[in-house]
Amino acid sequence: MIRLDLPEQFTTERLLLQRLRYEDAEEIFYTYASKPEATRYMSWPTHQHIEDTRTFLQYAVWAWQEGTDYSYSIRLKTNGRLIGSIGIMNEHGKIQFGYILSPVWWNNGLATEACTYIMRMLRQQKGIFRISTFVDAENIASARVLEKCGLIKEASLANWMRFPNQQNEPKDCAVYVLPLKESADL
Repeated sequence: MIRLDLPEQFTTERLLLQRLRYEDAEEIFYTYASKPEATRYMSWPTHQHIEDTRTFLQYAVWAWQEGTDYSYSIRLKTNGRLIGSIGIMNEHGKIQFGYILSPVWWNNGLATEACTYIMRMLRQQKGIFRISTFVDAENIASARVLEKCGLIKEASLANWMRFPNQQNEPKDCAVYVLPLKESADL
């Protein structure tokens, strides 16, 4: 198993990212996990009850310890307010990541800021051979974020994923990959 050497907390220009904790449950639930507009393109169902969020956090804490999923809260550095989260799934050096922000904070460059920093950190890790993610082909805003962070579109896949918050119908997706052979500067 390739374990990532990631900090439990770090800052960017405007953000504080911290390892997810059980204590984050209510903030996560009310900030984004229970909001259909925020979870529309997520691979997990919108949380209906706070217990859904607590169950996820049990997984997140366990998976960090196992080295398979490193999930961070995204907070404003100025006041500590939770605005979203980002997760890094590690499958023996093959990395997949995803993020979510509260709709209140969309279009402020915050997802790009968090993802850009994460991509820099991941490029410095030993043993990683692939960094990728996928988006619903209709999720143009997320595709733009990924491109701003240095990822390139690798493939378009027809009827590739069922999104539980879109009637579970098969959707076309785009796969994005971070080139690892180039300079470590993003």
